[in-house]
Amino acid sequence: MNKDFFTDQKNSVVRSDRILYTPSAFAKNSLLYLQEIGRLQAKQPHTSRRSNLDSFLLLLVTAGAGTLVYDDRTYRLEQGDCAFINCSGTYSHTTAKESLWSLSWIHFNGASMQAIYEKYQSRGGSPVFHPADHERFLTLHDTIFGMAGSGDHIKDMKINSGLSELLVLLMAESWNPEKTRSHGRSLNDLKIYLDEHFTEKISLDHLAELFYINKFYMTRVFKEQYGVSINTYLQQLKITKAKQLLRFTETSVEEIGIRCGIGEANYFSRLFKQVEGITPGAYRRQWKSGN
Repeated sequence: MNKDFFTDQKNSVVRSDRILYTPSAFAKNSLLYLQEIGRLQAKQPHTSRRSNLDSFLLLLVTAGAGTLVYDDRTYRLEQGDCAFINCSGTYSHTTAKESLWSLSWIHFNGASMQAIYEKYQSRGGSPVFHPADHERFLTLHDTIFGMAGSGDHIKDMKINSGLSELLVLLMAESWNPEKTRSHGRSLNDLKIYLDEHFTEKISLDHLAELFYINKFYMTRVFKEQYGVSINTYLQQLKITKAKQLLRFTETSVEEIGIRCGIGEANYFSRLFKQVEGITPGAYRRQWKSGN
């Protein structure tokens, strides 16, 4: 868990405080892990370019302004803005001449980060955004900076926790259901209907007719708002209900499949194993002895 902390005061372009961090092998294999964290104040106009980094970057603009070039697009960044990008491609950022900026940043990674970033994008997350509470991001940055510079023997675990909290904030920023709820009837009503009727036979055509909404629009917006397709959401409800019945009743596997709206026992068992990794009977045996 080596780290290298230094303050660069002699650089004619920027003044920076940063920690280059080397996580343990355990952290790199099993956790979200830190690569570099720091702060800088531009002393004159300059551009930083990077490419092919195995890293993800959160950039916080604490003062001034500049631009970010990422994925063949140019974004204007001003005080209070954030950028969250995958650094595997080429990117650059440039401070504005008229308003030299101050930045805080975190480079980090983890075995699941590619999938997490794709999820962020699929929910509508933008490379650049303006959070309602910029201070929460800054406070978390400072907390992780302090963790990285400490002598704590479990700091890799604490850094993992801090980065997880950071991702929660980022995912919250990526979800903007009010921007997609342009149809006359709220999709929240549709979700409530699914919660109450999931054991019944439900088709997309039936839902579209019931809620007076175009089927293709409905499926797209539902996934934007709730992060899963309608069919996947229904499946999750059915499997959750099945687990409750397996654990807390003596109802047969055959009857549970029917009561949950999944169907005959063989199909129910295949679907349950696909989702949970074990058969309904094995799940019942594992959990039946407990409460």
